[in-house]
Amino acid sequence: MDPALQRTRLAHPAIEVAPLLLGARLTHDDGEQPVTVRITEVEAYMGAEDPGSHAFRGQTARNATMFGEAGHLYVYFTYGMHYCANVVCGTPGNATGLLLRAGEIIAGLDAARNRRNNPRLDRDLARGPARLAQALGIDRQLDGTDVFSDRLRLVLPEHPADPLRLQTGPRVGVSGPGGSSAYPWRYWLAGEPSVSVYRPAAKPRGARRAADPASSTASSEVPAKSASAAEIRTEAG
Repeated sequence: MDPALQRTRLAHPAIEVAPLLLGARLTHDDGEQPVTVRITEVEAYMGAEDPGSHAFRGQTARNATMFGEAGHLYVYFTYGMHYCANVVCGTPGNATGLLLRAGEIIAGLDAARNRRNNPRLDRDLARGPARLAQALGIDRQLDGTDVFSDRLRLVLPEHPADPLRLQTGPRVGVSGPGGSSAYPWRYWLAGEPSVSVYRPAAKPRGARRAADPASSTASSEVPAKSASAAEIRTEAG
């Protein structure tokens, strides 16, 4: 399909594009070990109207790709150890995008296994956004790369996901209002083994103690990670 036509199909708000990206195939060809994933799970992020989005407070050097043309990859480094990848959607300036949460590796299995240190099950190769990026060999150097180029090739299905298989729910691990049921912007294909497990954001230690008066307050208690750190680790777009 013509790349220009495919890009046009992405030039809509992420919550509209999400069903179209399910079943799409993304290939990263680094010149040595091309790997292809069939996408089975995504999360939509809606820019300034979305408190779970990196773009909620405006444009920065880190999230600049999100404010650009649809069909480019926004890659961010999270929690000091992982990369996550998003496909930019919508029109320039609106900063909507889809986090690639999970998928099935359908080509380049040996390379994906090596990058992922040979997990016991192939279903786990790209079962989660950091795993998916690692299996494909995606890092921050690919931020801003056109997904309709020689290096990255996104092939969209002819039709959006079958409504009978399309599932939606709250986003995984997003803290604050953006992780609530008011934002059911996680989309996945029912029956796919590669779909990740839903986990809500962890509550800060202080909030857990307040909810449970019987909790110990001993000084030896190890502090939990801050809510802002959890948000950085799990949010996108």
